[in-house]
Amino acid sequence: MTNHAQVQNGVLGTKVIAQIGILVNDIESVSQAYADFFGVEKPQWSWTDPMDVAQTEFEGAPSEARSKLAFFDMGSLQLELIEPDQHPSTWRNYLNEHGEGPHHIAFVIEGMKEKVALMEARNMPLVQKGEYTGGRYAYMDTFKDLKILIELLENDKK
Repeated sequence: MTNHAQVQNGVLGTKVIAQIGILVNDIESVSQAYADFFGVEKPQWSWTDPMDVAQTEFEGAPSEARSKLAFFDMGSLQLELIEPDQHPSTWRNYLNEHGEGPHHIAFVIEGMKEKVALMEARNMPLVQKGEYTGGRYAYMDTFKDLKILIELLENDKK
């Protein structure tokens, strides 16, 4: 039985998609293609933090996986380009299995532990998680029901 508040606000407490993540093999050329297409400046890419800072875990184990990231702010939505390194991660595995293209949709949430537990109770397991400057992320395997990964983003309170 679900309580009324959960039905009203959904599992995440939001329905605003904050970001779409796209996996690429060459972040330089794809960033340039998007910049040309939208008539905007090409963003500089940056590496995700190393393991000691990011505390990356993939399928429950610590992982050295890193990615190059480039961001396009598209009004209410952010487009994230992701070029993973060779270490095992949801990024690398998905790129190997499916090729370039959409990887996740992301939502900014509050209460990461609680949301992860709620989703795991719905048979949507945690695949990968880590820290970034100013917050943390978690990728949830929602393929069975939603046909895409969902990323949870929780920013530290200022």
